[in-house]
Amino acid sequence: MSHQLSFTDRRPAAAAGVVLALAVAGIGAPAHAADPGTPTIGLSASYLSGAVGATGDPVVTVTVAQSGADADALRVTASASSRPSVADTEDVTVTGTGTTRKLSVAARGRGYTDLTIKVTGLGGRTATKKLYYAASAAVRDSADTRYLTGSSDASAAVDVGDGYMVVADDESNTLRLYDRSASGGPVRSWDVGPDLGVSKEIDIEGAARVGDTIYWTGSLGNNKKGEYKADRNTVFTTEVTGSGAATRLTVGGSYGKLRDDLVAWDEAHGDRLGFAEGTKDGEVPKQIDGFNIEGLEFAPGSTTTAYLGFRAPLVPPSTGGRALIVPVTNFDRVAGHGAKAVMGDPIELDLGGLSIRDIRKNAAGQYLIVAGSWAADDNSDPYALYSWDGVAAHPPVLRAELPTTDPGGWEAVVEVPDLTDPNACVQLITDAGSADLYGDGTEAKDLDHAEWKKSRTVRFRVSG
Repeated sequence: MSHQLSFTDRRPAAAAGVVLALAVAGIGAPAHAADPGTPTIGLSASYLSGAVGATGDPVVTVTVAQSGADADALRVTASASSRPSVADTEDVTVTGTGTTRKLSVAARGRGYTDLTIKVTGLGGRTATKKLYYAASAAVRDSADTRYLTGSSDASAAVDVGDGYMVVADDESNTLRLYDRSASGGPVRSWDVGPDLGVSKEIDIEGAARVGDTIYWTGSLGNNKKGEYKADRNTVFTTEVTGSGAATRLTVGGSYGKLRDDLVAWDEAHGDRLGFAEGTKDGEVPKQIDGFNIEGLEFAPGSTTTAYLGFRAPLVPPSTGGRALIVPVTNFDRVAGHGAKAVMGDPIELDLGGLSIRDIRKNAAGQYLIVAGSWAADDNSDPYALYSWDGVAAHPPVLRAELPTTDPGGWEAVVEVPDLTDPNACVQLITDAGSADLYGDGTEAKDLDHAEWKKSRTVRFRVSG
């Protein structure tokens, strides 16, 4: 016998079928929290350099996010270190909230370690990034020391106001803008090579500022193999606009024959300084009778006559010889407009048998000279700081013996303070290109990552 449902009986059955279909489709089911997904983490730099006992080492910006999560709830930590003796996880400090945090590392020892940086989000989900960290050894005067990263071969510096400076590198043609009071990389940089039409290093060693013009000089010497390289025979100018962090540089004029002019001038005066011999093929620049310029500054009260300070030769070229300055009386026209150089009478200074590594003056006509050896062994020979009034007949005055126990040779004066102030301090910069910063036998200039390359800048009291 067949059974049929009445109309009234069919309605509950149909309703039940609809409910079942909706349930299968997930419609009308209880709501569940949205899947937060995997968090993300980014580092502003993958490579970081610090120093044992340093004050104000560079930091890394960490950026984190997770879909559906409040960024403040995300936790950033260091979860592993490949070499805890250099820096362990507890030596990593993360500050800040939200999507952007700041990460710093306090070094325990010299060397390298790979730090794993982890973000932990909702649901216990995580993501990681590697931070490749290098630590150099502790140094003297660590509280007054900062590190300029991105380059290890600082060779000249010029103050550009508001706590910033432009620093040259003798291994490249790049000028870099740094905060004078902070460790870290450059705010911006300028490769001047293309605008000057040079492809090899100029070996920039000296700089001087007059108004909005900065004058720069290469060493003008042979390379370390004793070979002449035309690009090293370059002087040039840059024009400054703005100041501080807003500083901009534009390449101005240049000249590529100053070395030739100096040799011809010396020959016309009886080869008294030995420039022709010092520039011969096969002659290396860093010897007592070599040819190598490392200082540049203008004469007292002048915007046209510049002093070229020589690392070599000494005069006479023997132990105890005097440091040499050659005035170029039309240097503004030489570097700015390519004019043939006109030289004045040479100046000889008693720097205790040392030569000139940098020379800088202030608006009051007070000069400071960084004195060092003509030789190439920067980390063992003595260094000293002398004051001078820029007058040829007046002797320089020893202000301080500079420490030589730490890596790097003293190379640049940023600016000269008022030397009559009993609390006057000067900021000096080292060239650390030949230094083994991290104990692996690699010279700093040959390190694979620019962030691990660095020069050291220190403030010293110079009163008295």
